[in-house]
Order: sequence, then structure tokens, then C-alpha cells
Amino acid sequence: MVFDMTTIELMGELAREAAKTLRIADTSAKNKALHAIADALLANSARILEQNAEDIKNGKKNGLTPALLDRLRLDSERIAGMAEGVRQVAALDDPIGEVISGSVRPNGLKLQKVRVPLGVIGIIFEARPNVTSDAAALCLKSGNVCILRGGKEAINSNLAIAEVMRKALEESGLPIDCVQLVEDTSRESASELMRLSKYLDVLIPRGGAGLIQTVVQNSTVPVIETGAGNCHVYVDKSADIPMAAEIIYNAKTSRPSVCNAIETILVHKDISVEALPAIKQRLDEKNVELRGDEQTRFILGEKVTPATDEDYYTEYGDYILAVKVVADIDEAIEHIAKYSTGHSECIVTKDYASQLKFTSSVDSAAVYVNASTRFTDGGEFGLGAEIGISTQKLHTRGPMGLRELTSNKFIILGQGQVR
Repeated sequence: MVFDMTTIELMGELAREAAKTLRIADTSAKNKALHAIADALLANSARILEQNAEDIKNGKKNGLTPALLDRLRLDSERIAGMAEGVRQVAALDDPIGEVISGSVRPNGLKLQKVRVPLGVIGIIFEARPNVTSDAAALCLKSGNVCILRGGKEAINSNLAIAEVMRKALEESGLPIDCVQLVEDTSRESASELMRLSKYLDVLIPRGGAGLIQTVVQNSTVPVIETGAGNCHVYVDKSADIPMAAEIIYNAKTSRPSVCNAIETILVHKDISVEALPAIKQRLDEKNVELRGDEQTRFILGEKVTPATDEDYYTEYGDYILAVKVVADIDEAIEHIAKYSTGHSECIVTKDYASQLKFTSSVDSAAVYVNASTRFTDGGEFGLGAEIGISTQKLHTRGPMGLRELTSNKFIILGQGQVR
């Protein structure tokens, strides 16, 4: 008996078929396609911007916050950045076929552990249309077919970008279905993708904590959690205060809507009277709202909103920052262990013992000493564009570049051995 396939099941079938070709495509074929995509993004920027303007108009009508509108907005510079990101991926070493390890067994069998694609990757993401090209580029170079499902806020932008990429793929000689976009942005389409275990090898949610938890709790496909970023800066008692103020300013205000922006600062009580006013003065330049504990409000005044326990759990994605004065580094580490999402944390200190204790004790994907958490990024880490920041421990952790989108297989060479 033959059953009718849904649109998403058909996409899965097409993806499986395309994967047969892509997983054995050589590096030159993949790079040719990537350069064709980069050229096509630039050549079609006017059309992409036209569709993005429609998304921005709809976003304003639907009451999106300025921070979310910033995530959604494209301009010529951002499209150029998307194209450059694709070219950077093309310039990276191809991980597929890399021999990870090898050995010869006592019976003469020669074992090779080699890097291979994961297969078909589903990606559910929210309002950032640049994810469409970033994800596709990384998947292509690592030999993976992708099915993308963006949010309704960016649907017009995503459709335009996907159309451009698919046409470039076809013209370069790779299967057009190596990259597919789910056009239906309803909850039903997301739910169906989460259950597409017959076709998807892995599902990656990229967005806010609500999206990620929905996918984790409902998916029958293996999930790599990414993106939830309740990040912290701890100002130690030995900290250089101007440095701390500058790091906090950058980590909060350079782009508050992204997952590597900080949401809480912890300040050692011995330095709090001097440090907090200096930090607030810098943050006032961007009108950052502070929500502080009793000691913070005593130092900075009643204009600081009282912080609730919920504030310390919240990923604001906006110009809001929770603040707490702590007794010592141990309390800071305990606070982070309780409230952090395991993304990125920073200590500002001159003391080597404090640095060592913090980096050893804090269990997050990226732990910084005297540097902004905004560096947690595939490009900044030299990985090229990233698929996301994994906050779990299996199968990878931190920025996910090409190698993080691969698995391995064993190739065994024998001469007639039997067991």
C-alpha cells in the first residue's frame, strides 16, 4: 500500500537522495558551489533587501522589539558579510576523508578512523536570516544536506536567500536539494520536522531558550542544543576597574540580542563601591536598565530596579542587565552554576589563583579571563561561519564549525583475515 507523503516527508526523501551525491563530492566541487552562492548573494542583494524590508515592516506591525528587529534587519553591508562568510567556509580545509587515527592490529588488520558527514541535518531557527546562508555553507562544505526551517518573522528574506542559493547550486553542478527551506512557518511544520527521524540524522535548534526547550522535549530526532545564552561577567576583587567596565560595556551593548551577550554581572564586595559606579557610568551611554540586589541598590541608588530570582535566570536579549554583589569568588561560581545556561562566562582579575579557580570550576562551553564573551563565535575562533554554539556535552560543545558537523567511520583493510 502506498501512502501520500506530506510536503516535509517529500523534502526528507529529496534530501536523502541529494545526500548520496554530496557525501562523495570532492572539495573542488563543494568550493565551486560555495563561491557560486557567494556571488549570487551579492548579485541578488537588491531582491533580498526588498524582501527583508517586507519582513521589517511586518515585524514593526507585530510589535517586535528593537533588539529583535536588529536581528532581522539586513543591509548591503550585512549581505556582503554573509557572502564573505560563505567564501571563508570555502577557504577552510575540507574535513571529510580526514584520517583521525590509524593502527595495525596483531592479526595484520589495518584500521583507519576517518571523518564523514553526519548526513541530513534539520535546522530550526528564529529571526536571523543570515543563519540561512551560514548554515547552508557549513553543511555543504562538511558534506551534509540541510533542511532549514526559519521563523515567520524572516520568511520573505529566507525564501529569497534560499532561492538564490538553490539556483547557484544547480548551476554549479550539485543537487539543488542539498539546501531546502520549509516554507510553512506554522507550529505544525516545526513539530513534523521534529518527528522526521526516518530522514533526519540530527536536528539543531538555533534561537531563544523557549525554542530550544520545545525542540529538546518534543523531538524524536537526535538534538544538538545551541544558543541559549545566560552569560556572566564576574569582577574579582583584584580587577582592573576600567578594564572591567569596558569588557562589560562591550559584552552587553555591542549587540545585546545575540547569545554571547552577557545578562548578569557579579561584583566582589571588596571592590563593589568603586567598581559599580564606574560600570554604570559606561552602561548609561546606552541607557542599560540595571536590576540589582539590595547591596547594588544601596551603592547605586533607588533608580536601580530590585532584582528577582527570575531576573538572574533570564536571557534578556535587550539593554537590561542583572547585577549582584557577591562575598567572594566561591559565591560567584555558585551563582553561575545555578543560573547559567553553560554558554560563556568571564572573570576580570589580576590574580592568577582566582583565574585558575574560575576557569577550572566554571562548567561552561567558553570560559574567559579578562576578555569579552562576545568572542564566542565560529568566525572569531577561526572556524569560519558557525552553525550555532552548542551548550551541551554530546556530541560537541562550543562554536560548531565544520569538524563539529561530522561523524566518523572505521575503514578496515585486510588480507583474508577471519575470526
